[in-house]
Amino acid sequence: MAVLSGVIRVMEKAARKAGGRLRRDFGEVEHLQVSRKGPADFVSKADRIAERTIYDELLAARPDWGFVMEEAGVIEGDENKPRWIVDPLDGTSNFLHGIPHFAVSIAAQEPKLGGGGWGDITAAVIYNPITDETFWAEKSRGAWLHDGRLRVSARRTLPEALIATGIPFQGHGDFGEWAKIFAAIGPQVAGIRRFGAASLDLAWLAAGRFDGFWESDLNDWDTAAGCLIVREAGGFVSDFRGRSQPIHAAQVLAANDALHSKLHKLLVGALKT
Repeated sequence: MAVLSGVIRVMEKAARKAGGRLRRDFGEVEHLQVSRKGPADFVSKADRIAERTIYDELLAARPDWGFVMEEAGVIEGDENKPRWIVDPLDGTSNFLHGIPHFAVSIAAQEPKLGGGGWGDITAAVIYNPITDETFWAEKSRGAWLHDGRLRVSARRTLPEALIATGIPFQGHGDFGEWAKIFAAIGPQVAGIRRFGAASLDLAWLAAGRFDGFWESDLNDWDTAAGCLIVREAGGFVSDFRGRSQPIHAAQVLAANDALHSKLHKLLVGALKT
C-alpha cells in the first residue's frame, strides 16, 4: 500500500474539498440549462469558488509557497520554495453542459537550483469528483490511483492503440495543424477519443486506459500534474519535436516508449507536409 507524503495529503485534501463543492454545483447545472440567464455565470462562480477553496487550503498548509492559478494568475511566494500550479475545474465546457467528466488538478513545482526560474514537477494530484478517483504521483515514487500502482499500457503497435486528443475550438488551437496530425495518425490506430479534459486524458493514459495523447495550445495548469503522473507510470512526454521539459502545454505528445516513437514519427511527417 502506498504511503502518502505530507505534501500529497495536503494536495488531496484541497482537491477533495473543492471537488465536493463542484459535485454539488454540478447537480444544479441541469436546472440552469433551461433558465433565461443560462449556466455560464453560475459555472464561472463555481470555478472561482473551487479555486479559492484550494488556495485557502494550500496556503494554510504551506504559507510561503507561491501559486500559478487559472483564474487568479501568479501569486508570488518565497523564491526558494516550491509553488503550486492549480486548475480548479479542468473540463469547464463539460461541466457547463452537464457532462460528468471534469477534474481538479494540482501540481507542485520546485525552483531551479541557484535561482532563475522553475524546475521539476515533484508532486501531482488529479481528482475526478464524479467518479471519486484520485490519481497522484511523486517524483521517483511512482504513480497511483488511490493505493493502486499505475502503469502505462504495454501495447506496442499502433493498430491496437487508442489515442486521446483535444480538438481546436473557437479562438483556441490550430485547425490546420491538428487536421494534418489527425490525418496521419487516425488511419493507423484503433481509435481516437476527445473527452474534453486534458488532465484526465493524461491520468487515463497513466492508468493504461489510453495508449497515447497529443494536443497543443494548452496551459501549464492543464498538464503540469498529468505530465508527472504519466512519467511516473513509465510513460514518455515531449513536445512535437521530441524534446522533454518538466511541463508541456504548448505541445504535448505522450505515450509508452514504443508508441511514443511511432506517434512522433507520424506527427513529424504530418507537419512537414
